[in-house]
Amino acid sequence: MNISRPPVVMIHGAFCGGWAFETWRGPFEDRGYAVHTPNLRHHDGPGAVPDGLGQTSLADYADDLEMLVDGLGQPAILIGHSMGGLLAQMLAARGRAAALILLAPSAPWGVLPSTPFEIMSAQALYLAGDFWRRPLRPEGWIASAHALDRLDRPMHDAVLARMVPESGLATFEILHWALDLKRTTRVEPRDVSCPILCFSGSEDRINPPDTVRRIARRYRGRVQYRVLDGFSHWPMAEPGWESVASHALFWLDRLSAGADELLED
Repeated sequence: MNISRPPVVMIHGAFCGGWAFETWRGPFEDRGYAVHTPNLRHHDGPGAVPDGLGQTSLADYADDLEMLVDGLGQPAILIGHSMGGLLAQMLAARGRAAALILLAPSAPWGVLPSTPFEIMSAQALYLAGDFWRRPLRPEGWIASAHALDRLDRPMHDAVLARMVPESGLATFEILHWALDLKRTTRVEPRDVSCPILCFSGSEDRINPPDTVRRIARRYRGRVQYRVLDGFSHWPMAEPGWESVASHALFWLDRLSAGADELLED
């Protein structure tokens, strides 16, 4: 293993675990990276709902990840999917990132949604009552129709079976940031100084391209933004995922070489 490479921490999204990056781990390890795929707090697997999950904050997840990165002894390359992409931005603002690779990232505080679907999805949570106080179970309809819709049936079913409940408070902090008096997901762009590679799927309804583009524009001068034609919300394993991982590895190689074209608006 090439010990000169920064460690890689892959941060999964809501309702998932470190297993979400099983496909990506191999190519990065083959290239000589030490890869870490932690489970976020209370995300160890299906079964009984852990006490306290419902009121676990994104700040708690970020604190746990910060401790992990600090234990590695140097800033890490952070690869985050969806909610994990937001957590990666929060960690970068704390100076814990050597580089960011964001896959369909959730937006930080202040970034407005770009589609009616995002607004309606957020409002629909209120049908569950005081959802911000309790765990939310993964709903098959949302996963099937909007997150896992480009997976074949066996993989779709396998991924859905491994999903776990998510914190209602963390979900509130992401989707209803305007009501969060703590501004938990606030990320000051000036505090994020590392290079960023940002992907969105052209067919993604959960974090659609126009919203992800708004995220990328916050980091002008240090971000490369790419729309993945035909991809939805699960770029780690949808058909063609290998090309996305290869692009990320190529970008990191060019970053190490000091290439000027890495950073675009």
